[in-house]
Amino acid sequence: MENIFYKKLCEINGLAQVHTQEPMKRHTTFRVGGNAGYFVTPLTPEALWQTIETCREAEEPYYILGNGSNVLVSDQGYSGVIIQLFKNQDKITFEGRRLTAQTGALLIRTAHEAAKLSLSGLEFASGIPGTVGGALAMNAGAYGGEIRDVVEKARVLTPEGEIRWLSREELDLTYRSSVISRKSYIALEAVFLLKEGESTQIEARMEELKRTRTEKQPLEYASAGSTFKRPEGYFAGKLIMEAGLRGYRVGGAQVSEKHCGFVINRGDATARDVMAVIMHVRGEVKRQAGVDLELEVKLLGF
Repeated sequence: MENIFYKKLCEINGLAQVHTQEPMKRHTTFRVGGNAGYFVTPLTPEALWQTIETCREAEEPYYILGNGSNVLVSDQGYSGVIIQLFKNQDKITFEGRRLTAQTGALLIRTAHEAAKLSLSGLEFASGIPGTVGGALAMNAGAYGGEIRDVVEKARVLTPEGEIRWLSREELDLTYRSSVISRKSYIALEAVFLLKEGESTQIEARMEELKRTRTEKQPLEYASAGSTFKRPEGYFAGKLIMEAGLRGYRVGGAQVSEKHCGFVINRGDATARDVMAVIMHVRGEVKRQAGVDLELEVKLLGF
């Protein structure tokens, strides 16, 4: 059965797009995690849907992955199918003030491509390491800007296999959420409506944000960015610092001393180390401040 399943994946996607026992530490910004049973990179929406249908028929679990910037994979890995939409679907095109980006395009690259054409609006995203698809699903934001400020519409694949265009209103983008994540849609591409600007000023703003990130965030270490969502009325990093957890460490995983909202991999962490830090932090913040910290990072294989 397993061999038949593998052959079917290869028939749909091509042999070069299907791998077995793929180390997930190569595909996540945490740089930890065991192997994926199957690792598939579909080249078209049609191949994506056929891959999903094949997984369902075989009762194989699957997970849609972008750049892996918001995921923690267990040391045991993921026995199902990782379907990655990244460099295999990352085309960016322009028409006037509209920028269209496929789901796998990196936000950083998208912002810089817009700047080259003197289009403003994506400066806030110039340091976010995720893809357009992930950014749509979670309404990514930073430094006063969010995806909902600039997206005009998005094309999605529904769980029933229908490909639809959704307007900004239909996307229902809220704090770290959207109709995409809530209804298990898969983003295929997005159209951003930007403003005309001056490329040198846009680049200067992005450089300013880059300096701020470098000063305030532990970019020199592997991490998944902000580990916890912002609790209503609080800041996660401040709560963690006030709980006396700055620098708290288990093995190679540590609460960043530069920004307590980040759990970092100092170079030799395991997923177990990272989870131990996360659980201790959540427990102490709950005990001391009475606040439940909700994970922003997605857990896979736990």
